[in-house]
Amino acid sequence: MVLGEEFKEVLFPHETVRPIQDELIRKINKTVTTQQNLIAHAPTGLGKTAAALGPGIKEAQKKDLTVFFLTSRHTQHKLAMETVNQIREKYKLNFTAVDIIGKKWMCLQPTVSKLYPREFSEYCKKLKEDDLCDFYTKMRDKGESSKQALELVMQLKRENKTDTESIVEKSKEHEMCPYEVSLLIAKDARVIIGDYYYLFNPHIRENFLKRTGKELNKIIIIIDEGHNLPERVKDLASHRISTNTIHRAIEEIKKKDKEEILQILELLRKKVFEMGKNVDDEIYLTKDLLISEINELTDYDEMVSEMLVTADIIREEDKQSSLGTIGAFLEAWQGDDKGFTRILSKSRGLRGEEILVVQYRCLDPSLITRDVIGSAYSTILMSGTLSPTSMYKELLGFDSADQESYKSPFPEKNKLSIIIPKTSTKYETRSEDQYREIAEIIARATNKIPGNTAVFFPSYNLRDEVEKYFSKLTDRTTFVEQQKMTKKEKMDFLEAFKGYKNVGAVLLGVVGGNFAEGIDLPGSFLKGVIIVGLPLQRPDLETQALIKYYDEKFKKGWDYGYLFPAFNRALQSAGRCIRSETDKGVIIFLDERYSWKNYSRCFPPSWDMKTTLLYESMIERFFEGH
Repeated sequence: MVLGEEFKEVLFPHETVRPIQDELIRKINKTVTTQQNLIAHAPTGLGKTAAALGPGIKEAQKKDLTVFFLTSRHTQHKLAMETVNQIREKYKLNFTAVDIIGKKWMCLQPTVSKLYPREFSEYCKKLKEDDLCDFYTKMRDKGESSKQALELVMQLKRENKTDTESIVEKSKEHEMCPYEVSLLIAKDARVIIGDYYYLFNPHIRENFLKRTGKELNKIIIIIDEGHNLPERVKDLASHRISTNTIHRAIEEIKKKDKEEILQILELLRKKVFEMGKNVDDEIYLTKDLLISEINELTDYDEMVSEMLVTADIIREEDKQSSLGTIGAFLEAWQGDDKGFTRILSKSRGLRGEEILVVQYRCLDPSLITRDVIGSAYSTILMSGTLSPTSMYKELLGFDSADQESYKSPFPEKNKLSIIIPKTSTKYETRSEDQYREIAEIIARATNKIPGNTAVFFPSYNLRDEVEKYFSKLTDRTTFVEQQKMTKKEKMDFLEAFKGYKNVGAVLLGVVGGNFAEGIDLPGSFLKGVIIVGLPLQRPDLETQALIKYYDEKFKKGWDYGYLFPAFNRALQSAGRCIRSETDKGVIIFLDERYSWKNYSRCFPPSWDMKTTLLYESMIERFFEGH
């Protein structure tokens, strides 16, 4: 569709509007201009970034607001920045946009990349307080921004070099803190592109908004890949320690002559081992189990404060402190029971030693997200897998929000979606016969697909069991994903796989693994995806607590706590196929349960699912002439 005046008004950056994208643009425009909220299930190819940023920026310019575009993927940061630049250029607009990734990844201090986020945060704070970071002190002059810092900011804005890479590069040249430079740019930025935690981590949000002079009620929030938000927020609000953490803290404190802290740590270690004594796997804990015994020896709150202060001293020398981790954990442990669960779990280390982990796990993301969403000017939550939208509305605590599910803009005839109602990956049905049958079906299906196929399993263990048989049955070159891969290893792996596009290779991966989300294999690089089984979580104590909690709160415990999250992980993996309007591919769901009504209802309504055992001839006919 050629661009009409209506779309120019909402600052649409491209010359043509895609089918269905026009509906999304109108809806987002109406949402932001009426200060409402929107939850949009919008499949790949709709051009969500441009559809959201145009109307958002238009309203922000008009009402002096700020657009926060939140995404967890670095590639999406770049796309958002490119889109903003296209809008500025096309409509001759003069406003500032800034791209800010995690503070730790912008830091110029050596070796901080090895620190955990909480450790880095405390280390950075300590360095600044004690004037030990030259990059930071060069930014300041008598409590204000230094002349050099303001000049650098002006230069970056003038040259339109306000993406993360440019900021880090220029800051390094001038020996200044890239994060602090970003904050100065953000002060008068119309658009801020950042990670979820800039608004959804309460401590970071408070500091970030204060430093940039922004107010929540004057912010339009656009949340990209919104299906990730509930889990990310739950992780942010959760705390854990292990017997290894306690052991490292004891070694730290022995050098500091702090007898009372050492006594508490020894008590804590003894208590954790006692609690885990007759535990096979995991158990629920209660708050008092840790608090009462510490209180018998000393004042709990005072001890936590003492630990945190001592941890700061340790960080000056070692950058990190296990004592600090324990102090933060004990502080959090006093929190509410409602919306949280407390679990002790047992595992074995690399040398076979017993490791006990104590967790204070958040079950309810709305405890954090509700206030942010309720205070913002307008919130847009969007993703290609926000199904059902009603679940996200309830889980994230939207008091009100329009919910829309859009069809894929790609021709339906280009996608063949098959359920093969054979085999199952249920624990009780797993056997060598079952593994062999799964391998045979994958081999037959992939042999009929003229090009590369990615096969995703629920776990590495199941993948390996099936691969033993598959490797003997297939004629295709097989690429086996490794559990822990560096960024370079992933890139090299993908490039090698793409090289087989004409003859066809098979990638054996895992749902939720390195290649199930966030990678693009457009055009002829991927002709098929097979999802083996349902990636249901093992019903561990956290999952059981989640089901119980959502049952009490929404009467939908099984769906919200177990089934829908697993199904969305499967759909995310399936989404690696068909990335443009000209792509043609087959998506296969291999498990009899996909044909059962309780599971088949989870497929997006627009998907034309075909259940068949005659998949080979169906695949052949689909690719004839292509």
